[in-house]
Amino acid sequence: MPHHGNEEEHGSSADRSQDDGQENDPQKPVIHDNRKVDPKTGQARHPDQEHTGSRDSGSGDALSQAEDILNSVEVPAEESVAQGVDAAAAEELRNDLRRLQAEYVNYRKRVERDRAVAGEMAVIGVLNSLLPVLDDVDAARQHGDLADGPFAAIAAKLEAALKTYGLVRIDETGVEFDPTIHEALIQQPGEVELDTVSQVLRSGYKTGDRVLRAAQVIVAVPA
Repeated sequence: MPHHGNEEEHGSSADRSQDDGQENDPQKPVIHDNRKVDPKTGQARHPDQEHTGSRDSGSGDALSQAEDILNSVEVPAEESVAQGVDAAAAEELRNDLRRLQAEYVNYRKRVERDRAVAGEMAVIGVLNSLLPVLDDVDAARQHGDLADGPFAAIAAKLEAALKTYGLVRIDETGVEFDPTIHEALIQQPGEVELDTVSQVLRSGYKTGDRVLRAAQVIVAVPA
């Protein structure tokens, strides 16, 4: 069949018809296999390594690339810092470590000692605040008000509870006068060879080696 016109026009029109036909076709779905294990070989897949060749130097996850670089770098043992330290510097470092350890041990002992002192002072503060109550209990007992009854039981429980905290009463008579635990209010001549406590006017108290209050006493002195 004869052709009329330019043949190039016929060829270009045919090409355009083919392109239009491809554009009108529906696009097929693209399936990506993201499985981490190859079902054929059974080996683990490394997506980052598979796509490394197709990526340029400026694309991809910078953090992953940095980790790969760091993991791939091997530091020779002869270039390590530990082996580059001479014997004098190593000995100095060991001395610094010993000094820091000794300072830490001293600090821990000081903290434990301060904690024990703080606890002891707290107990002493409570005991000192209860001494007037014990004086009232002693006065009531001397007047016969605590011979029997519920108040006598309460007083006994209070004194027993305070003993558990180390409270000791100073109220002995016939013992040698000790100025560290006794306060002499009256001196009377008597048939004694040494200054002796003849009567206790007010009981004293101590806890451990600490005297909370000296006992007020009458002292018998040699005639």
